[in-house]
Amino acid sequence: MFLVTGGTGNVGREVAAALAGAGEPVRALTRGEAPADAPDGVEYVTGDLNKPETLTAALQGARGLFLLPGYAGMTELLAEAERAGVAHVVLLSGSSAESGDRTNAVSRYMIESEEAVRASGPAWTIVRPSGFMSNTFEWIPQLKAGDVVRAPFAGVPIAVIDPADIGAVVAAALLQDGHRGRVLRVTGPQTLLPADRLRILGGVLGRDLRLDAQPDDEARAEMLQRMPEPYVNAFFDFYVAGSLDESVVTTTVRDVTGRPPRTFEQWAAAHAASFA
Repeated sequence: MFLVTGGTGNVGREVAAALAGAGEPVRALTRGEAPADAPDGVEYVTGDLNKPETLTAALQGARGLFLLPGYAGMTELLAEAERAGVAHVVLLSGSSAESGDRTNAVSRYMIESEEAVRASGPAWTIVRPSGFMSNTFEWIPQLKAGDVVRAPFAGVPIAVIDPADIGAVVAAALLQDGHRGRVLRVTGPQTLLPADRLRILGGVLGRDLRLDAQPDDEARAEMLQRMPEPYVNAFFDFYVAGSLDESVVTTTVRDVTGRPPRTFEQWAAAHAASFA
């Protein structure tokens, strides 16, 4: 059995679906109730990653664990996993962890999570994706109001990736011993600016959509309403100061899964109903 944390999230849901689709028994962790459209063959259990003691029962019988980063109880959770007999942990990290920059709040929690996994007893694999295609869902309220999207960091190119491809790579890493002890840098097949994504989305939806580049000062003020300042500073370090380059396309999805990563157009077509 495999335990998947963040079982209702963008990536965790895809990991659970990929493992279940391969005929494996899957237990997915959530803080609330199971989703109404839960993947077939997935058992949902409740727990809190900040409280490792709540995961004792969920870990029983698990031979592999998919783990989200950045939780306070990670070291204790990994020790609990080892006691339960977990043989392999796949950690979702981020491409900024490669920098080693602990002054950046986002990079720091990724780095510390990776260190905790490497120091734990079970074998490990670290998956570092680029930006998610699903971040495009942030535009839904604006698209319901009209055909103009005002977006920050308009000049930043990213090889965005479908979370389903991340899930497929994670599932392969859990099922194939050859990926233990590896760091897998995963991206989509194309490097796109926000305007490129909006143009492709508009083509799928049959709408003439236009991007309005949001000034940095306005973007900062808006982001501060949604997240703590250290994280806002981290994103400005990435995308304004330019400390993070997510424009490079890798072949990892194809190398690990045997198929190419999905294009943004394919992702948009699959989720078109969400933007209607």
